Amino acid sequence: MVGFKPTDVPPTATIKFLGAGTAACIADLITFPLDTAKVLLQIRGESQGAVQASSATAQYRGVLGTILTMVKTEGPGSLYNRLVAGLQHQLSFASVRIGLYDSVKQFYTKGSEHAGIGSRLLAGCTTGALAVAVAQPTDVVKLHFQAQACAGGSRRYQGTRDAYKAIARKEGLRGLWKGTSPNVAHNAIVNCAELVTYDLIKDALLKAHLMTDDLPCHFTSAFGAGFCTTIIASPVDVVKTRYMNSASGQYASAGHCALNMLRKEGPQAFYKGFIPSFLRLGSWNVVLFVTYEKLKWALMATCTSREAPF
Repeated sequence: MVGFKPTDVPPTATIKFLGAGTAACIADLITFPLDTAKVLLQIRGESQGAVQASSATAQYRGVLGTILTMVKTEGPGSLYNRLVAGLQHQLSFASVRIGLYDSVKQFYTKGSEHAGIGSRLLAGCTTGALAVAVAQPTDVVKLHFQAQACAGGSRRYQGTRDAYKAIARKEGLRGLWKGTSPNVAHNAIVNCAELVTYDLIKDALLKAHLMTDDLPCHFTSAFGAGFCTTIIASPVDVVKTRYMNSASGQYASAGHCALNMLRKEGPQAFYKGFIPSFLRLGSWNVVLFVTYEKLKWALMATCTSREAPF
């Protein structure tokens, strides 16, 4: 590496793995209130009678209304309801699905620099599924904590560790992997829409010489990826959220949950929380990819300077 500038040396798989997890945590810190609002709007109306549903609609109306209601009734801290569980999730989840994407893509292309859309889609599906297998318990716990805000102020869990123990005690270890099937489907779609779209937009901008590999290019690519992901993945995300937050035995499967939603609430139920989903995914993608790109090269610069002779 002697004589190379940091930008001449491609980031290693380890640096991408660490950088992705760190960037995702930073993105979560900034956008977590939007994620909490999205979850509350998505599960609104579930297991409620007509009076309760009407009350819930009045209480949580729109993104701003939901956030203001939470601040008013539970304080500003409720917007970061159990952030620890969310950060645990991102550290284990994003590191795999984003950090390993390039390595898996190279595996499918057998080392070729020219990756077709098929190889990119396969890589997105693979890392998305692997991430779910590793990080599903953290997603279940995070979702349970966020959904507590709908329980009228009652607290089911005293902390993250208590949540893992309580879920395992009540539903068995399988409870920690509840919703794995819809989550695999959800993350295969999200990964393909998010990473592949970002990859394609960035490549197109660079090849057309419209932008250089810097902040404006990363911002534009990330925003486009966030918009596409929200449109494609929202229905699966709503079903996943409902199913994972449901009481044991309430739904026979994710498909049963989807059919129940369609029958009781209509097709529009699958796009509940769309605005907060887009606000969250759009801003999350921008923060994630901009931070991730900068972290990769900053870490490579650090490694290169350590290896360079004095």
